[in-house]
Amino acid sequence: MRAKQDKIGRRGGQGELELLRQIRSRTARAAANGVRLGIGDDCALLSPRPSEELAVTTDLSIAGRHFRLDWHPPEVVGHRVLARGLSDIAAMGARPVAAFLSLGLPRELTVSTGRRRAWIERFYDGLLALADAHKTLLAGGDLAESPVALADIVLVGAVPRGRALLRSGAQPGDLLYVTGSLGGAAGGLARLGTLSAAPNNSHREPVIPKKMQPLLAAHLFPQPRVAQGLWLQQRGLATAALDLSDGLSTDLAHLCEESKVAAEVDAHALPVHPTATLDQALHGGEDYELLFTVPPTARLPRAIAGVPVTRIGCILRRRPSNPAIMLVTPEGSQPLEPHGWEHFC
Repeated sequence: MRAKQDKIGRRGGQGELELLRQIRSRTARAAANGVRLGIGDDCALLSPRPSEELAVTTDLSIAGRHFRLDWHPPEVVGHRVLARGLSDIAAMGARPVAAFLSLGLPRELTVSTGRRRAWIERFYDGLLALADAHKTLLAGGDLAESPVALADIVLVGAVPRGRALLRSGAQPGDLLYVTGSLGGAAGGLARLGTLSAAPNNSHREPVIPKKMQPLLAAHLFPQPRVAQGLWLQQRGLATAALDLSDGLSTDLAHLCEESKVAAEVDAHALPVHPTATLDQALHGGEDYELLFTVPPTARLPRAIAGVPVTRIGCILRRRPSNPAIMLVTPEGSQPLEPHGWEHFC
């Protein structure tokens, strides 16, 4: 027989309905950004403006693949789950409207131990803090007991009809830009792996020393570039865009394939994160920066909404006999093969 309890995180476990009631109490607020009805009914109701299109994306995060319970604090997992979806919305130049989360957890992650709050409660601390920062309402989802922790996030965004940023609009002669810096997430992950392998950190709950947190920030708390995507969309400057989730070499290959173009990248111009190597900047994933193209006549500021933008190359005409992407280094030019993240490889 399951123990009864009336507050999330108490010892002894609880039912799905009580967990959902607690989650709903944390997200109950006035409808915003086009959400007319949120958690509590069979469906949420969205009311975007008649002149808008909806952008919808989904991302799956699985323990052992996208995060580790013994490496990542629950607040970090919650933040990163939502950041993945917000970054896709940003890449379309859309404004976030609502999020939907399906969460599967082992029962022990819903129970507090002593004075320690339940994993699920701290997970929502991280997710809802980022949602509040981007005025994105958690409007629904699903909750189930699972042998492995996993989270499937659905993000809905709105963009003026016909104005979404796509991967398919780059033209030969366009200039290639990125926001922020590259490789910080991969560099942070490498350091986190070393830290978590230490004997004093081999327990289930990860402990990250304060002095290490700045070095790991790009990995633990990536910042989706929603404001920068909106800026580009509103000014009609970008001809193509996508977010850097799988690594520059892989994501640029996606852009080139969809736009049927080639590209040249200047290795010296890359804004490599201070904690990263050039290889991590080229191939490391989960930076969640924006990669975008603009016409050669476009004038861009040095920063958009406080985040630097850097020209890293240009778009070329695709020739079947030539590599799709070339990397220009002081030693000469060489093909840049996609070596970022890819499942089932």
